[in-house]
Amino acid sequence: MTAEPSRAAPLLEARDVTLSFGPTPALRGASLSVLPGEILAIMGPSGSGKSTLLHCLAGILAPDSGEIHFAGRRLDTMPETERSAVRRDRFGFVFQFGQLVPELSAEENVALPLLLGGVARARALARARPWFDRLGIEETRTRRSGELSGGQAQRVALARGLVAEPEVLFTDEPTGALDSLSGETVMNLLVTAARQQGTTVILVTHEPRVAAYADREVVVRDGRVSALQPAPAPS
Repeated sequence: MTAEPSRAAPLLEARDVTLSFGPTPALRGASLSVLPGEILAIMGPSGSGKSTLLHCLAGILAPDSGEIHFAGRRLDTMPETERSAVRRDRFGFVFQFGQLVPELSAEENVALPLLLGGVARARALARARPWFDRLGIEETRTRRSGELSGGQAQRVALARGLVAEPEVLFTDEPTGALDSLSGETVMNLLVTAARQQGTTVILVTHEPRVAAYADREVVVRDGRVSALQPAPAPS
């Protein structure tokens, strides 16, 4: 008798998630699953709830009802200290405006997740440095954020999001503040680096040209998720 192929469980799942801000509902029963190594684009108009859903998946916001599961465990019911440790040690983040720490050099910004995770400074900086050559921004290593162009700053933010080799990288409008050429460069670098590391990517965007880099797209409207393509069959 031939054994059936093993089926990979989703790495990250939202199950019937609701969340309101005061009287205003943001999520109204949103459900979503993401497989390990998948690049998923979450699309939707402004105010649709897509960023709120990302923040719930990342354990930044706790839903009013429903469940968030990560690697087989309930993320939303973990104590905040444990959720913070997951965000620090297993997740990476890239946001629209980079959100670099202005007092730090680009090199120190990239090393920051490692430093917060307890890696010694010299070792953290040594792990950060190769990213500058990898992303084509070697000349920015000692500069502060105010001395960087938008495209350079976003590549520094991308390096910071990936330097600790996270299991999941959450990106919220990562090209929203960039011109089209810089945006394409950042997305190509993001996808290449994620594939090389086996990192799962959750990409929030309202731009179809950015979503086209993903393996699959879903749309959030009025706090609910609808699939543009079926989820890939687990292997």
